[in-house]
Amino acid sequence: MFLQIHTLTSYHAALLNRDDAGLAKRIPFGNAERMRVSSQCLKRHWRLALNEILSLPSGIRSRHFFDREVFRRVMAAGVDETTARELTEKLIGAVIQSKEAREKGSLFLKQPVLFGRPEADYFVALIRECAESGAEPGKLLEERMKEHKKNFRALLTASGGDDLMAGIEGALFGRFVTSDILARTDASVHVAHAFTVHALDNEVDYFTVVDDLKEPDEDAGAAHAGDMELGAGLFYGYVVVDVPLLISNLCGCDRHDWQDQPEAIDDARNVLMGLVKSIATVSPGAKLGATAPYARTDCALLETGAAQPRSLANAYLDHLRPNGDLMQQAVNTLGGYLARLDNMYGIEGPRFIASTHETDTVPSAQWAPLNQTIEAALNSIFGEA
Repeated sequence: MFLQIHTLTSYHAALLNRDDAGLAKRIPFGNAERMRVSSQCLKRHWRLALNEILSLPSGIRSRHFFDREVFRRVMAAGVDETTARELTEKLIGAVIQSKEAREKGSLFLKQPVLFGRPEADYFVALIRECAESGAEPGKLLEERMKEHKKNFRALLTASGGDDLMAGIEGALFGRFVTSDILARTDASVHVAHAFTVHALDNEVDYFTVVDDLKEPDEDAGAAHAGDMELGAGLFYGYVVVDVPLLISNLCGCDRHDWQDQPEAIDDARNVLMGLVKSIATVSPGAKLGATAPYARTDCALLETGAAQPRSLANAYLDHLRPNGDLMQQAVNTLGGYLARLDNMYGIEGPRFIASTHETDTVPSAQWAPLNQTIEAALNSIFGEA
């Protein structure tokens, strides 16, 4: 069972996502070069928004997890510094298998790793337990970590931890780890790079800075001059949610048993409601202070069903040439392409749409305001709430 989310969002002059040269990211597609926003950029902003509205445990993605989240908390709990450091180093060696990812003799990781807060709580409790055992704490920790290679999830749950070990971020966007202990989590949410439905047409904005304390008789001219690339565009975005995998990530069940998890289904409904609303309302953006790149989606099409997902990006292989209302033109083009797919493959599931524009050209799509559209899509997946 999948939830597919298609969006059309227009941004005024902005620099939504920069490359290493400070220019707007771009990609050739079809018969034109397009401006784009990377999936990493989009997911980052959605994660931050979801952490504000969901009560589920969040994750910690950092190179400083062990020194700032584990070591500091162990010290604050009263374990002496020498013992705390020794045990934290042993913990790192047991948890992080890749030697390239850690620095010997340091609590600092060379690359960020995603941990869930339940994992952080458990690691702190484990170190405290070993430090207070009165025996050889380092040896005891090594023995415990060897046990954990086979049943870390069970031990974490038994200690009062949540099955959502890698946090809501891991449940949605996955976690790749090289570890015998930590659980690798496959992403249940798949995010495409957004791109403009028309050709790239950016310009360089030249700006100057005036020195407020410059005397009237001093040299004329600005105290600083610079430039940045700006572009306006109408972006097509595409996201797919693998619903059984999301349920599995939330509660630890087998993905084939996803329909038999009432508590996880309640959580999934809240997560998906928050995710779709974030996709529709949360803007990415570099240069926030200089461009105020805030916009909301003008068209959100949701599809549900068990059929293999497919993007509607090919609707815009031939880039749009503005002719009147570009947003209406984009909606009509999307609907026309979807109708052609239906003629070839048949209609493969229910469709729900919210839009500020006419949607008569989008076949078999039930229109409603956004909240009701999301509810209808979730009801088609899970049944009535």
